[in-house]
Amino acid sequence: MPYYRSVGEVPRKRHTQFRQPDGTLYAEELMGQEGFSADSSLLYHRHAPTAIVAAEAYDPPAVTRVPNLPLKPRHLRTHQLDHTGADPILGRRYLLANDDVRIAYVSADRPSPLFRDATGDHCLYLESGSLRVESPFGALDAVAGDYVIIPTSTIHRLVPTGDEPARLLAVEAAGHVGPPKRYLSVRGQFLEHSPYCERDVRGPDAPLLVDGSDVEVLVRHRRGWTRYVYAHHPFDVVGWDGHLYPWAFSIHDFEPITGRIHQPPPVHQTFQGPNFVICSFVPRKVDYHPDAIPVPYNHHNVDSDEMLFYTGGNYEARRGSGIGQGSISLHPSGFTHGPQPGAAERSIGVDFFDELAVMVDTFRPLDLCAAADECEDPAYAWTWARPAAPPAG
Repeated sequence: MPYYRSVGEVPRKRHTQFRQPDGTLYAEELMGQEGFSADSSLLYHRHAPTAIVAAEAYDPPAVTRVPNLPLKPRHLRTHQLDHTGADPILGRRYLLANDDVRIAYVSADRPSPLFRDATGDHCLYLESGSLRVESPFGALDAVAGDYVIIPTSTIHRLVPTGDEPARLLAVEAAGHVGPPKRYLSVRGQFLEHSPYCERDVRGPDAPLLVDGSDVEVLVRHRRGWTRYVYAHHPFDVVGWDGHLYPWAFSIHDFEPITGRIHQPPPVHQTFQGPNFVICSFVPRKVDYHPDAIPVPYNHHNVDSDEMLFYTGGNYEARRGSGIGQGSISLHPSGFTHGPQPGAAERSIGVDFFDELAVMVDTFRPLDLCAAADECEDPAYAWTWARPAAPPAG
């Protein structure tokens, strides 16, 4: 994350003696990316963060992948999936994946176990409900519309906190996720043309200081999964500082970039990951050229698959296709896609779009996972061949 935070107690100088009230040293831990050459934070533990008492291989829920064959656009209805008794991590239903990213959905009503993903960052989008993200850095509360970025190898627990389940879209990267580089100065400050800035970002603001012994943590790593038992609870941090920590940003704080004619998806970009980007489509005034057509033109992105998660309002380009709250559309490379029949004509003269959607564009093809088959709308691919719906009213 591109700005510095200091939380709790830390010594004036790093890598120096910092003692507990009983005179023993706090255990300093450097958590950093790219082998001491990128963002990092220093955490101060009451106990050694290296102390484990047991380790065993763990069999995670299976994730199957099949190619998108025959190649065609897909419509997935996530609200039709069964999430009975699901937690926000192990209960995820995987929908789409490639070697760079896995995309899952879950409606969770119970806390997750402690979990560390050593393979990449997570970007969570909270469709509805509320959620508490607990980690050695502290607690971070999220509500509907929030993105939460959890850095690689952060031990964390996700706890639904409201009266309704927490509905999450989870984007799991095989690397790091952050703001697009073009939004940042060479020193990491958000630039004036960025659609959000440091004031919009939230991070943990107090230590959790949880006591406990013989604490289980599930770890996903590059060779599989392992269940560790730690001698002490990992949330024993009295203070930390640095640039690496879980953080949240609300989609409602994204300031849309508009123009006289239709703007391409890069103006909606919110994050970048390894071989993929994440964009936010928010309510906004639209094109104001007198001859403008506000909905997207037909486009054939030869290098990317486009996944769009519909999370509020009415997405004008998809009216008449059965798209609704919680829908996911997949428009693959190798196939031209665009607005539904009649959408372009209906949009002429419209000056405001009331839509909310999260888009993930990948630069390698997305495979279909088992849950995609469970909730697919088989009629979607043929909706462009239907006659246009008559105008409302």
